[in-house]
Amino acid sequence: MLTGRAGWRAFFLAFEELFAVANEPDNVSMAGRTDPWVLAQLAAGNGVSPDAPELARFHDVYLKHLEVEIEKPGPRKGLMPGVRALLDTLAARDDIHLALLTGNYERAARLKLEYFDLWRYFRGGAYGDEAFDRNALVPKALASVAAAGGPAIAPRDAVVIGDTPLDVACARTAGARSIAVATGSYDVSSLGAAGADVVLTDLSDVAAVLRALRIEN
Repeated sequence: MLTGRAGWRAFFLAFEELFAVANEPDNVSMAGRTDPWVLAQLAAGNGVSPDAPELARFHDVYLKHLEVEIEKPGPRKGLMPGVRALLDTLAARDDIHLALLTGNYERAARLKLEYFDLWRYFRGGAYGDEAFDRNALVPKALASVAAAGGPAIAPRDAVVIGDTPLDVACARTAGARSIAVATGSYDVSSLGAAGADVVLTDLSDVAAVLRALRIEN
């Protein structure tokens, strides 16, 4: 999904409110990163001490702005091709468990997904609150699924679907498979070069995604 840059606007508005920084940086990308990592980069780039007490307030201030920004129009705002149809198909199966792995803070992820009516599809997961480094999130997601009464899944039986090389890397680090989708900032060739097991242009061909997941229609 694309939020029309609502997440970035809210992130910087919160940073501006807390630290009186007026100019948005052009060298920090949120793609595939965790929110704590992005915050640390903004802080370091603006000379903010890691011990600054305002940093502890950032999460709540950011969420306050995100609640407003998510409602605004933005460029290409909406769902990527095939997303809802795929989720409907997978949610109806008893041999698939859908969980969410994201670098977003959990409350931020929920705000964004509820806006598009996607939050209801996911049972458990791992979020940026839980790890500075995205590579630590796959084991946390699997543990969350099991703790919530879901199946105990070995990393080799998990598949990470994402649209950045960092999504591919977190899967490879954990020993999971990856399906990369070229609907974000990275094209098919760059996602393939990152080592994705399968690269798709988008998720519009549900049958192709099922084949990539190695399950039958």
